[in-house]
Amino acid sequence: MAGKKIKFIPPGKTTLTHFFQEWQLYVLIFFPMLFVLVFKFGPMFGLVIAFKDYKIARGFWGSQWVGFDIFKTIFRHRDFLPSLRNTLVLNFLDLAMGFPMPIILALILNEVQTRWVKRISQTLLYLPHFLSWVIIGGIALQLFSGTFGVVNNVIELLGGQRTPFLTEKYHWVLSYILIGVWQSMGWGTILYLAAISGINPELYEAAIVDGAGRLRQCLSITIPCIRSTIVILLIMNLGKIMGGSFERIYALQNAMVLDFSTTIPVLVYRWGIQGSNFSRAAALGFFQSIIGLILVLGSDRIAKKLGEDGLL
Repeated sequence: MAGKKIKFIPPGKTTLTHFFQEWQLYVLIFFPMLFVLVFKFGPMFGLVIAFKDYKIARGFWGSQWVGFDIFKTIFRHRDFLPSLRNTLVLNFLDLAMGFPMPIILALILNEVQTRWVKRISQTLLYLPHFLSWVIIGGIALQLFSGTFGVVNNVIELLGGQRTPFLTEKYHWVLSYILIGVWQSMGWGTILYLAAISGINPELYEAAIVDGAGRLRQCLSITIPCIRSTIVILLIMNLGKIMGGSFERIYALQNAMVLDFSTTIPVLVYRWGIQGSNFSRAAALGFFQSIIGLILVLGSDRIAKKLGEDGLL
């Protein structure tokens, strides 16, 4: 496959002829497309229960159609507005602190000249991405617990007061954001490092001739050349403002911080899995997805007006 040349097909030849000549490429794309169709588009059929008083015994078609009554119910529910507030606040803070970090980290790693140091640093920074949030939650508890946490033990030995990192609301928010940044920033550098590697080296050579230092090269060449990548990833992250990671919240929350840790994904879990109210959970998830789509399309439109390529 690596040495196979893609043949030019004259306009007179049919699509079927192209398929038989390049069938290996179609086989390669078949399985990813099948995955998307089965696990992404297939479950969309289940959204119909957001408009029905769904009962498992009656099934999809036997359940009573209620229209938008379920949406009216969830919008009036006492937990809806607090969960919406928590979702927006936590995700905006996560975006504000977490989005720039992979960019900064990629710029720093790009300046490391020693190959083995760069490889070890990348490996250590990528490692947290492969840990499940259950493991990360256990590590956080061992480090930041108010009673037996290593960090608080060190603070107490140095003469300070123990800090409730995980049990006081505002300390929990800060801990939640910083743990999330630590877990994701290493993996997020991959795309930026790939974009940086595609920059023409002649630009740097010309800058050196003009007397530009490393900082000036970074500000005048590297960042402008990866700007389109930054914009695209920012648009994709804006679409997640109404989402967030359920595993992350669930692994780090506790009874002391439920006022801040109850987000829309957590509410979907409570209503759908714990409460067996599948119609209400589906309606809330549908609302969440629609807002995410609006945010993506809106930010894409703004990016295009500013002269960027955008997603679409």
